Amino acid sequence: MDEREAEAAKRPLMAGWVTQGPEGKAFEEEFAAFVGAQYACAVSSGTTALHLALDAVGVVPGDEVITVSHSYIATANAVLYCGATPVFADIDPITFNMSSASVESLISPRTKAILCAHQIGMPCDLPGLLDLAHRHNIALIEDAACAAGSEIEIDGEWQRIGRPHGDIACFSFHPRKVLTTGDGGMITTNKADLDAVMRLKRSHGMNIPAAQRHGKAEVVFEEYPVVGFNYRMSDIQAAVGRVQLERLPGFVARRRMLALRYDEALRGIDMVTAPVEPAGVRSNWQSYCVRLNSTLDQKAVMQAMLDRGVSTKRGIMCAHREPAYGSVAWRSEGLSESENAQDQGLLLPLYHQLSEAEQDQVVAALAEVVT
Repeated sequence: MDEREAEAAKRPLMAGWVTQGPEGKAFEEEFAAFVGAQYACAVSSGTTALHLALDAVGVVPGDEVITVSHSYIATANAVLYCGATPVFADIDPITFNMSSASVESLISPRTKAILCAHQIGMPCDLPGLLDLAHRHNIALIEDAACAAGSEIEIDGEWQRIGRPHGDIACFSFHPRKVLTTGDGGMITTNKADLDAVMRLKRSHGMNIPAAQRHGKAEVVFEEYPVVGFNYRMSDIQAAVGRVQLERLPGFVARRRMLALRYDEALRGIDMVTAPVEPAGVRSNWQSYCVRLNSTLDQKAVMQAMLDRGVSTKRGIMCAHREPAYGSVAWRSEGLSESENAQDQGLLLPLYHQLSEAEQDQVVAALAEVVT
């Protein structure tokens, strides 16, 4: 962020409308146009987006939602918020994304939805998952938390993640994401009924938004026909998001260039495998995750890198391994690939301002440590 975002944040402060209002409406319209969706609903976080999406497609206690354990814990937690059971599919070891083959074997009469994740910005196997969802008449929700600006080729046409391709796509604008509002999220859909229920429930179930009510010439009383949540995005966040959205293509182009430099530089390091971008997808490279040789100690490598002035992050977590899930009735048919990805994954520094010289320092440190 720079002065552009700071100036944008002043607009709602000076206008006096700081909660959800005109900036939020404009951000929704601009984001929907950017990804090619008919509707976009701004919310307080990517987690609240997931909860609203699952609630909107009718996930209730007793239902099952097929998702991945190998994701930030919010993905699985959103299923628990609905009182449903998370059913964990294993991942493809190459892309770190949900394996369609693993999903099909987990579908049961209780399956209400598939919640896939475009892991660390890499689009998942949407054609395969869409086929499964359509054949079994279950909802497909995309956890696109990390994927703002990523693209996938569908029927020969490049389309942005969030169009959406399933029923709903959910984005996060946390500071670790490529587009950030400090915190916040967005839900996109092409279904008017789903958009309406999510828009209603994000603001305590209020049937007339505050900005709309205060703009009327006559007194209007709002009603609360359903029990909702406090999941609104503030206009301060939305104003920042509008600037970030304008800058997003440049952010993605820079990251893709840096990812290509990493690819080329890592070819000579035998103990490290660079990530693979499959044909038909374009990642925004929210994170660049290499895989360490199984003989290496992940934590020792990270510490040695830190001692050389380079900060790294371990592979994406697995929710089922966390203490909170020790008493949760989740099920799976095996998560060996998910666990290997967590234990062998290493996220290298990647951000817009990373210089080529700093990137070379990262590669040199990694080569020295693993050899």
